[in-house]
This record gives sequence, C-alpha cells and structure tokens, in this order.
Amino acid sequence: MNVKLPILSGRQVVKTPGKINYTVNDQKGSHIHLRHPIKKPLTVPDHTEIARGTLRESSSKMLILLLKEFWSFYRAHKDKSVKD
Repeated sequence: MNVKLPILSGRQVVKTPGKINYTVNDQKGSHIHLRHPIKKPLTVPDHTEIARGTLRESSSKMLILLLKEFWSFYRAHKDKSVKD
C-alpha cells in the first residue's frame, strides 16, 4: 500500500508527537529536538515543506511509538476489564 503523503511543514509535524507527551526540548539550526520522559528523542526538520521521503521515515517512527504506546496501555488495562 503506497499512500501519497501530504506536504507538511516541520511545525505541523511537531504537533503529532506532542499528543503522546513529547515536548520541544530545543532547536539547533533547522532541527527541532523533541524529548519524552522515558522514550527515545525525536528530531524533526523545521522546514516550510518536509520532503515526502523524510515524512514517510518520520511517520514510520511515530507509528511505531504509537503502536508501542497502545500495546502498553492495552496490556495494563486488559486484566482490569476482565475483572469488571
């Protein structure tokens, strides 16, 4: 499945990891560094248009993080729902 990704700016891309507790730590040049209390840091280029290949790679990393987050949440709450 090959989906045509939209053209997004770095600022637009930074909003997505913010929803899973990533925060902007600093910016060096044209790269925004995001940090999370327990997860690996992410770097997003602060360009007006991010190349689709770069976006695809960033999206893959974010998707993996979201899936891990979901799976962790699911496992933590799975036993509670069975008891209720």
